[in-house]
Parts: sequence; structure tokens; C-alpha cells
Amino acid sequence: MIGFILGTSEGKKILSLINKYTDEIAVSTATSYGGQLLKEYKIKDLNTKPLNKEEMKLWIQNNKLNILVDGSHPYAAEVTKNAIECSKELNIKYVRYERLGALEQISCDNIIRVKDYDEAIEYIKTLNGNVLNTTGGNNVTKFINIDFNYRVIHRILPSPSVLSKIVDAGIKIIDIIAIQGPITYDLEKAFIKQFDVKAILTKDSGVQGGVLDKFKAARDSNIKIIVIEKTKFDYELEFNDEESLVDFLVVHENFTQH
Repeated sequence: MIGFILGTSEGKKILSLINKYTDEIAVSTATSYGGQLLKEYKIKDLNTKPLNKEEMKLWIQNNKLNILVDGSHPYAAEVTKNAIECSKELNIKYVRYERLGALEQISCDNIIRVKDYDEAIEYIKTLNGNVLNTTGGNNVTKFINIDFNYRVIHRILPSPSVLSKIVDAGIKIIDIIAIQGPITYDLEKAFIKQFDVKAILTKDSGVQGGVLDKFKAARDSNIKIIVIEKTKFDYELEFNDEESLVDFLVVHENFTQH
């Protein structure tokens, strides 16, 4: 049985390709929303809540997995760390599906690269103007009481649970944009103008995540784009496109097409 940890939109394509050969698969997503997106695929076991290391280990054992494909979000470093360690401890094959970043090879004066949120906030405090945070709802509390004279506007998924969480934490409604991405170039420019933004905080979530349009809108608006860089891992086996990954799995598992 093959296990998939999925956290990006490419997960749907991976499953549609592998389902041509087998439905002997177990899938883990971090949210029920992520699970809902996979309803049309043939899956023997679907987990839709975050797993810590021990829970992940149990999930692997219960499903008798012999190979684990880690297609978690490129910034889900803890998930990847746990997946690598669980695979080693249970002596099963670990394969990484890694979405490539879109800004890694771009050199531009308006790109500010930082290693984490702390470094990002230190840079933000030097700015004279509003900041648009597009890194999601999980870390917005880091921006409360940061000794900053301007606004930090948070763009998040329109999820009731995320909204209530960040409002309860102290984020003002006026500083929230709730919208499903990815955001187009024109809409990104409109947000920059509407909120008089001087910098955008982002992760390099790849072309699929709309980060190139974000970068171009920031560049053309002559504002900064602050990029939190992802944790680097050394993978023994890594794929960056869905077809190559599934081709490998087909050979490894000795599948024939249905």
C-alpha cells in the first residue's frame, strides 16, 4: 500500500494518475477541506487532521504502508521532518514530491529574503507604511503588538474557523482580507493600491500558488516583497513533477494499468 501526505493542489493530479493503476492507497491531509477536495478519487483510507510524529507512525503501521510519498506543502517543515523520521524508523521507502519555488532564481532589488517570521518582523518595523501579510492564518498572532506605527493587513482563506481564531486573538476585522487564492496580477495591484501597501510578506509557494503575480505586482508598484525562505532538506529521492513521480511508483510497485 502506498501512503500519500498531500498539502498542495498537485495532490489531485497525483491521485488521478495513480488511480489508473491502483486504489490501494492511503492519504493524509491536514484539514477536512483538503480531504473534501479529494472525494472523487479512489482512496482506501483518508485522514483529514494534522498528525504528530507518533500519530503518523501509527497511521503508517495501521495501513501497512511500504512506501510514503511526502507531498506536503513546501513550508510544512515539521510534517516533512516527521515523515522522514517515521520512514527511517519503520524501514519503509520515503519519496519527496517537492513543489519548486518561483522566486529562487530571480534577483531583484525589491525582493527581501528572510529566514523566518522573527527576521521578517524586524525588517517590517523599519518600513514607513502598511504591510500585506499573505502567509496564511496560522501565524498572524506574531504581528500583534510588534511596535509598528502602520497597519499589517492579513490575507487569509475565507474559513470560518480561521477567521474566528484570528479575530479572537486580537486581529481587527478591518485588517483582514478573506479570499481564496491564487490572486491575479491585476487583483494584487488593486489590493496594493486599496490598502496603500508598501510591502508584501509572502512564502515562495511556487507558480501554482500565484507568487509570480504577487512579485510582478510588487515590482511594478515599486514596493518590497519580503520572502520567507523554506527549510532545506536533503532528499534521497525527490520529484518535481507529477508524471515522473507516478512513473517511479508504477515501476517500484510493479503496477499494470487497469
